Amino acid sequence: MRTEHAFPLRPQSSREFILTLSCPDRAGLVHAVSGFLVRHCGNILDSRQFDDRLQDRLFMRVHFDVSDPKIALEELRSGFGPVAEAFRISWQLHDASTPTRTLIMVSKFGHCLNDLLFRKSTGALTIEVPAIVSNHRDFEPLAHSHGIPYHHIPVTPETKAEAEARLLELVDQLDIDLVVLARYTQVLSDDLCKRLDGRAINIHHSLLPSFKGARPYHQAHRRGVKLVGATAHYVTPDLDEGPIIEQDVVRVGHADDPDALITAGRDVEARVLAHAVQWHSERRVMLNGNHTVVFR
Repeated sequence: MRTEHAFPLRPQSSREFILTLSCPDRAGLVHAVSGFLVRHCGNILDSRQFDDRLQDRLFMRVHFDVSDPKIALEELRSGFGPVAEAFRISWQLHDASTPTRTLIMVSKFGHCLNDLLFRKSTGALTIEVPAIVSNHRDFEPLAHSHGIPYHHIPVTPETKAEAEARLLELVDQLDIDLVVLARYTQVLSDDLCKRLDGRAINIHHSLLPSFKGARPYHQAHRRGVKLVGATAHYVTPDLDEGPIIEQDVVRVGHADDPDALITAGRDVEARVLAHAVQWHSERRVMLNGNHTVVFR
C-alpha cells in the first residue's frame, strides 16, 4: 500500500550555511531570522543563542541548509540585509563547506604546528593552509612533507618592520582569513596586531602572569606548581591579554621534574590551540568586548 506524505521529502542535495549575528536584544528578532530562512527555503540544522543581559545584547549562531539549488550565497546575503538593518544587526553569513584559509606562524617549538597539520590532514579541522611562516628554518622539512610552502622571514630589531610588511603581503596575496601563532615567539607590533584584529590567534602557557620570561616551566617547578595549563586568545596590542577563546589545565605533582612539566605543557598547548582554531573556523566564536562568546 502506498503511503502519502503530508509534506514533500527534503532533497538530499542541499547546501549548508552559517549565519552569526549580534545586536541589541529586542522582541521579534528570532521570528525575523526564522522568517528570512523560510523565505529562502532554509531549514535550521543547529541554532545557538546567548543573551548577555549585562550588555543587553543578543548573540546567535544558526547553521542551516537550503533546498533550492538556485539560491546562492550572495542572494542569501542580499536577502538578510533588510532584516539586519531593521534590528541593527552586526552579522556574517558563510558557506559552511568553505575552509578557513589559515597562515600558521612558528619559531623553534613545533608541537602546535605538527598537531594542527595532523588534524587538518585527518579532516578534523576545516582549514586550508596556503603557507607557513617562520623566523627559523627548523620546520621547513615538516611543511614540505605536507606540501605547504614555507616562508623563512628572519626577524631582528633592525628588520622587524620589513618582516611584518612581508607577512602582510602574504596575508593579502594568499587571501588569508586567519593567522595562527603556533608558538611563534616574536612579539608583533601594535600596528600589525590592529591590522589582524579578530583574525589572529595566539597560544601560551597559563602560568602567566607568574613565571614570565625564559624557562617558565623551570620557574614553575621551583615554586611547586600543581597545575599546568594553556590559553588561546585573539591577538591584541596588549601582550598576551587578548579576548580568551579556550583554556585548559592538567594536574602535576611533586614527582614531576621540569621536563615532565614541559611535556604536559606542550600537550595542553596543542589541544587548546586546536580547539580555538576549530571553533573559529566553524564560526563558533564571537567577540563581545574584551571577551568572547563561544558556541561549542
